[in-house]
Amino acid sequence: MITETGVSYRDRVSNIDTSGKRIWIYPTKPSGRFHRARLFVGFSLLAVFFILPFIKYKGQPYFLIDVIDRKFILFGSIWFPHDFYIFAIGFLSFAVFVVLFTAIFGRIFCGWACPQTIFMELVFRKIEYFIEGNANKQKSLAKSPWNLSKTLRKMIKHLFFIAIAFIVNSVLLSYILSIDGVYNMLFVNPSGYLAGIVALSVVSLAMYINYSWFREQACTFVCPYGRLQSVLLDKNSIIVAYDDKRGEPRGKVKGEKRKKSSESENHNSQLTINNSEKGDCIDCGACVRVCPTGIDIRNGLQLECVNCTACIDACDSIMDSINKPRGLIKYSSISNIENRQKFRFTPRLAFYSIILVALLSVFFIFLISRSPVEATILRAKGSTFFINEKGNVVNIYTVKLINKSFDNMDIKFVTEDFSGKFKIIGKDKLVVKAEEMLEGTFLLEIPRKELKSSKNKIKILLFNGKDKVDSEKTIFSGPGI
Repeated sequence: MITETGVSYRDRVSNIDTSGKRIWIYPTKPSGRFHRARLFVGFSLLAVFFILPFIKYKGQPYFLIDVIDRKFILFGSIWFPHDFYIFAIGFLSFAVFVVLFTAIFGRIFCGWACPQTIFMELVFRKIEYFIEGNANKQKSLAKSPWNLSKTLRKMIKHLFFIAIAFIVNSVLLSYILSIDGVYNMLFVNPSGYLAGIVALSVVSLAMYINYSWFREQACTFVCPYGRLQSVLLDKNSIIVAYDDKRGEPRGKVKGEKRKKSSESENHNSQLTINNSEKGDCIDCGACVRVCPTGIDIRNGLQLECVNCTACIDACDSIMDSINKPRGLIKYSSISNIENRQKFRFTPRLAFYSIILVALLSVFFIFLISRSPVEATILRAKGSTFFINEKGNVVNIYTVKLINKSFDNMDIKFVTEDFSGKFKIIGKDKLVVKAEEMLEGTFLLEIPRKELKSSKNKIKILLFNGKDKVDSEKTIFSGPGI
């Protein structure tokens, strides 16, 4: 970092020194109200991640993304490539939601719900604290010469990391192959799934390297979301911010302890500021030591900040100890800190919201109108109408049915505005098995007197028992009036 007369230009990220070498981050253990909330949210998401593959509905996985067989089961509802248009609208809605959410709440997703942060801070980091101790003990261990104790600690830690990486990726693979498929691959017939086992091992190795060595660099160098901040955030966005109006100029604390106030029941020693004109920040560095990416939040909004709130908890505990109000570091906007302005719903946010509502409206309309059977009914190629012995007009149609459910369906046809009669050619009835496709041919007979022209628009309703499952519009040809 280039400095001149004590001024830092911050020309590099926080975990790189002036020579370009990585600075290893040893964050102190976080604690506080936000950390407890993050533990609840993070472990809830982990519980969903590990439990969901084991849930079944009608003998099928409740959630499956089978890209190999192009079959997707989302919360008990089966989807096929034919439903891609709904996925496309859903993806666009999600993209606009990310833009709107980031513009309002900043990078809160990274600190509270991102898999990289959750696994790093709530799983791997916790194991590291348990085996190697707190930040100071980890630093001492890293600097100490190799001996039996250090070797055992490092070995046990990395064995845990490897095992967790393999377990996590096995669960992740079960979202593609199903939990039964992964069990068969690993325990029943490993020799038949060598390619899958090799792929699982490679991905697990990559995850192990990520969480044992690469760590916060995934957020600062690889993830594009942090770089989107420069485009999506403005002065009204809610971020983890340092209140420089209140905190500056910084002042150190006295070495002596303040006498207990007769009005306070607090038995903790209290510290006072040297100069009453100083700001509330005592330059203790607690916010820097606890940061998992090694930044100083007092330098303002930075690419490396993942909004994990660890610095808020650390600063709040210091403010409590010196009898100052909490919130020197807090969730706030730049406008609120600089001008004490409350959050404003700007025209840009209104535009994003309108787009999002429109997309979601279309998405839910398609979602609600989606039928369990997809039918395609067409006039038989090269055919023409004929008149049978009863004097009724007959047309020949081909039909393709796709069953998008877990149940077999006995399909029957009914015309909406005509007294038509259907006859399946070569079959007694059309039974479409679950998750399968069926093609067939049928004759449709309509009395000549009901036809108004040579090209009649008709609507064919499809029923499974008494339940209407789909409808198709087509043309019925006749001799005319």
